[in-house]
Amino acid sequence: MQKLPYTVSGYRTSPRHLSGIAKAFPWLTFYSAFLSIIIKASWRVKQNRYNASDWCRSSLRVLKALERIGLRFQITGFEHLEKLDTPCVVIGNHMSTLETVVLPGLIQPIKDVTFIVKNTLLNYPVFSAVLRSRDPIVVDRLNPRQDFKTVMQEGFDRLRRGISIIVFPQTTRYLTPDPSQFNTLGVKLAKRADVPIVPLALLTDAWRNGQYFKDLGPIDPSKKVFIAFGKPMWIQGPGKAEHLATIDFVRRNVEAWQSRK
Repeated sequence: MQKLPYTVSGYRTSPRHLSGIAKAFPWLTFYSAFLSIIIKASWRVKQNRYNASDWCRSSLRVLKALERIGLRFQITGFEHLEKLDTPCVVIGNHMSTLETVVLPGLIQPIKDVTFIVKNTLLNYPVFSAVLRSRDPIVVDRLNPRQDFKTVMQEGFDRLRRGISIIVFPQTTRYLTPDPSQFNTLGVKLAKRADVPIVPLALLTDAWRNGQYFKDLGPIDPSKKVFIAFGKPMWIQGPGKAEHLATIDFVRRNVEAWQSRK
């Protein structure tokens, strides 16, 4: 399976020369490549020829396409995933479309993984086929009680099958993490399945929300992308301490990254 060439210190985008077209038309350059990647992946899904390795490859191609227009990545904490011999629940803040398409390429080479997603994502043209193929846990965010039941049942099933789960416990995307918007769904799922949680901090505001189509917004190549995985935590007691520690990990990292800009 294709893997990002990271070291013990993580991964950082190497200095590179940008083409004249990428400099002049970064959005056009990226979205042309992005849509091509998604269309090809969707075609393979329909041919029943799209597996976990393909998903990883597609994700890393998106990351490389972003680098080709000037985005720089700093990713740390791979070792925290690698040292686990169990599946886990990855819990992080949600800021943009970027993490949705890039995280599979980072985690899948280490652990089989899927997402908890809103059902509206499965109605997207082309992209939905790829997402459906990865056996996500689908919620509607209209009935919290039913969503909780779905996540507890289906999430437990995935984890027992060795599939880790990415959870964004905020109700929507936030440029600044708001602790009051972090629900405890991921912590409760990890406790029920007796697996650890892995905190995830993200600063991905380089890919902003679109005015007319939320997931295809403007991209600012001058901004740096930060991603950090934290130390695994096994849930003790009701899980309040682990929940607060996850929020603190996200807050501390995002504030430190934002102060560098």
